Amino acid sequence: MLRSVSTHVFLQQRLHAGLLDTLVAGGAQSIELFAARHHFDYADRAEVKEIAKWFRSTDCRATLHQPIFDGTVRGGSDWSKYVQPTINLIAVEKTRRIEAMDEVKRALEAAEQIAIDSIVLHLGTPGDTWNERTLDLSMTAVEHIKAFAHPLGVRTLVETLPNEVTTPEHLLEMLRIAHLDTVGVCLDVGHMNLYGMPGVARAFEVLGARVKQLHLHDNGGEKDEHCWPGEGTVDWTAVRTGIAALPQASVGTLEIRYQPETAPQVVRECAAKAFRMLEQPVAALA
Repeated sequence: MLRSVSTHVFLQQRLHAGLLDTLVAGGAQSIELFAARHHFDYADRAEVKEIAKWFRSTDCRATLHQPIFDGTVRGGSDWSKYVQPTINLIAVEKTRRIEAMDEVKRALEAAEQIAIDSIVLHLGTPGDTWNERTLDLSMTAVEHIKAFAHPLGVRTLVETLPNEVTTPEHLLEMLRIAHLDTVGVCLDVGHMNLYGMPGVARAFEVLGARVKQLHLHDNGGEKDEHCWPGEGTVDWTAVRTGIAALPQASVGTLEIRYQPETAPQVVRECAAKAFRMLEQPVAALA
């Protein structure tokens, strides 16, 4: 597993080289850039250039998480973990879908300067249902993003969310019907631990080789809390077993919530501890 940390852990801070250095010191071999304008302003070419300069100076890889908030959510008192996503690629209203697509493509343009390996997409919002309309909209959105991302050298991944649209079974059906053979899945193990979802072991079983990236975080089974591994009820033995069974190395990304009282040193130490746990032999986690 390629060790990765999402900049989501610093989401209310402006991203800079010092924070990226902290993640590498915690063991990150790849960093997921969480696209939010108040944090990583992908629309600011000067800012993207600075981040690109840092990546060129290291051996660290880069991935990208699509923006889920539009430019009106700027941080500070305007942002918290309770703010609902404002970008929805499969929204009912066509104008909202177009706006969402434009914003995701705007974020992808950062790949012109940063060597980004993949982008993680969200299809829908929590609680969205699976039906013919959401299937059609999902296929259209993924096909469109893939066509834009591929020339930039960016692979398209679709994340498992706490909704009916992106269950492991429905994602596989959508990718099969649309013949999206090169599109992978980002398996979010925290989401699979929430009430009503299929569970971590089942998700690995269903998705198999389609899993190219993992979002690794914990919760108590009721809320999407994005805690450090071991702080909730996720079955980490099942996670480790699932990772070991994948036919090729995946990117394992710690996607942890922002906490203003957490110092960078603590982030570094927690990340290193989480990677040590994840890399233990499966028997040691039982």
